[in-house]
Amino acid sequence: MPVDFNHPLIVGVVSFCLLLLVAWIGFTFLSKQRSLEEAAREDISVILGATLTLLALIIGFSFSMAVSRYDQRKNLEGAEANAIGTQFVRAGLLPPADAAKVRSLLKSYLDERIRFYLTGDERPLATINARTAVLQHELWAAVQAPAAAQPDPVVALVVAGMNDVLNAQGYTQAAVWNRIPHAAWWMMAMIAACCNLLLGYGSRNTEGGLVSRIVMPLIVAIAFMLIADIDSPGGGLIHVYPQ
Repeated sequence: MPVDFNHPLIVGVVSFCLLLLVAWIGFTFLSKQRSLEEAAREDISVILGATLTLLALIIGFSFSMAVSRYDQRKNLEGAEANAIGTQFVRAGLLPPADAAKVRSLLKSYLDERIRFYLTGDERPLATINARTAVLQHELWAAVQAPAAAQPDPVVALVVAGMNDVLNAQGYTQAAVWNRIPHAAWWMMAMIAACCNLLLGYGSRNTEGGLVSRIVMPLIVAIAFMLIADIDSPGGGLIHVYPQ
């Protein structure tokens, strides 16, 4: 089942539908194959409780992973903004013509970085990243020439600042690629499916049993959707904005 984890709403809807189907299969087919005695129903409840505990632990661990990655992206956004702002000031240490060129390039570079944070579609991101790479080359060339002509500690400070600007973009890109592994998603999905299968198998044909077979898939699907939202740099509602 291919699922795009960059679209949390799709993750939530697909998860709810599949888990609801699994619970319905457990109740409709498995329970009718063999009527459960009370002792067997208690055994199923014990297994279900243990499985739900394991699912809760894995969901909590995955949520913690998503939040830590979101905080990392947010901190790196601030570090990148500081690096660009500091380099804009340091450019004044260069000769006037070189300083004007570096500051003009930094303004264009800042625009591309803002577009990077505001764009979630892969196709515009590819264009933005290509323009960013070209601007990085031009920025480095703009400080390389003055540094070669006047290799002193003042110009070296400007070169170090430009190095920080380029490194900040690399750290940010690495953080964007650092997502929850797909193996963790499939593990959560498999355990959630087992929980709902056992829930359907052990539930009674009552109004309470019907409610439990609907509420449990809904709760798990909401948890999956929230984790996918926090873990997705470009999709969903929770983003790191270029503040």
